[in-house]
Amino acid sequence: MNKFETNAIRTQIERSKFLEHSNPLYLTSSYVFEDAEDMRASFADEKDRNVYSRYSNPNTSEFIEKICAMEAAENGFAFASGMAAVFSTFAALLNSGDHILSSSSVFGSTQSMYKTIFPKWNINTSYFKVNEPESIETLIQPNTKVIYAESPTNPAVDILDLEYLGKIAKKHKLILIVDNCFATPYLQQPIKFGADLVIHSATKLIDGQGRVLGGITVGKAELIQKIYLFARNTGPALSPFNAWILSKSLEILAVRVDRHCENALKVAQFLERHKKVKFVKYPFLKSHPQHELAKKQMKLGGNVVAFEIIGGVEAGREFLNSIKLLSLSANLGDTRTIVTHPASTTHAKLTEAERQEAGISPGMVRVSVGLEHPDDIISDLEQALQF
Repeated sequence: MNKFETNAIRTQIERSKFLEHSNPLYLTSSYVFEDAEDMRASFADEKDRNVYSRYSNPNTSEFIEKICAMEAAENGFAFASGMAAVFSTFAALLNSGDHILSSSSVFGSTQSMYKTIFPKWNINTSYFKVNEPESIETLIQPNTKVIYAESPTNPAVDILDLEYLGKIAKKHKLILIVDNCFATPYLQQPIKFGADLVIHSATKLIDGQGRVLGGITVGKAELIQKIYLFARNTGPALSPFNAWILSKSLEILAVRVDRHCENALKVAQFLERHKKVKFVKYPFLKSHPQHELAKKQMKLGGNVVAFEIIGGVEAGREFLNSIKLLSLSANLGDTRTIVTHPASTTHAKLTEAERQEAGISPGMVRVSVGLEHPDDIISDLEQALQF
């Protein structure tokens, strides 16, 4: 079997009669049929072929196939955004009266979905703390159907024990869903630790250049079939153009992420030494509370660094306003280094108590470390801390 980098480059749909070396764009909304029987069978018997690009398209199929190979997944479906993937996955698998057991530290929009959308359908959520995994089993209810987690978490970069979660899910016959966005398939494959489904916001490191939106869910074929049928009828499919971009991005994912991680470790080490920084959290720093677990699960530490500036919210604001080179944005995983204040942006809709539960302190800053020269990234951070 080929190595990760080779699969990313050499996984290719069947070439057309033109024998193109690089896969072309298939910008078509629909496909023609050979005759009446071919058309009938394609709809009535779910014949394995392209019918309509809301269902499948050669470009989305190639993207899905690559991610499945990277994640050791049986099948997948690609979505218009990461949150479309999260919502559609839940909506396809849950019924009224079901219960979700989720990590307290998840993306702000996922939290909002738990609080404002699912309760309307009588789907409720309980939360476990990332640093109290022993409490998970006590929170399982008779109607619990899903365990959901991110690792590393957003934005506090905590690490959850995926193997432990996998064992609990298997013991209680629950579906374990892991958001693998921060790690990418290059650094971590949750299915190997027991996950049933893996979700990515491909908008982030998978694209890597801040160009397009995309999402994907991969995993067990029988679960993906339910997600596919839901998505086929509700329409959150990834566009062929975005799929083509993302598939091309995967060809250099390993090279990019290696450099992201190298830069992020240097940034984390610099911040850890700075007198105005209260604490730094980066999985491959020895000071990280789950450092050994991170090394067990991940190839490298990722590109996100979280740190707290001494002085709280006001000091954090002064720091952000002093940034010159780096970008102030709510995105992450770009070639450009991005600085974010989660409490006032991505997690602003949570209460202060909910932010504390998720490990988000008022002055926490999240840095998505990019591909600029590390000396320039550190220089901008250093001058911004001179207040």
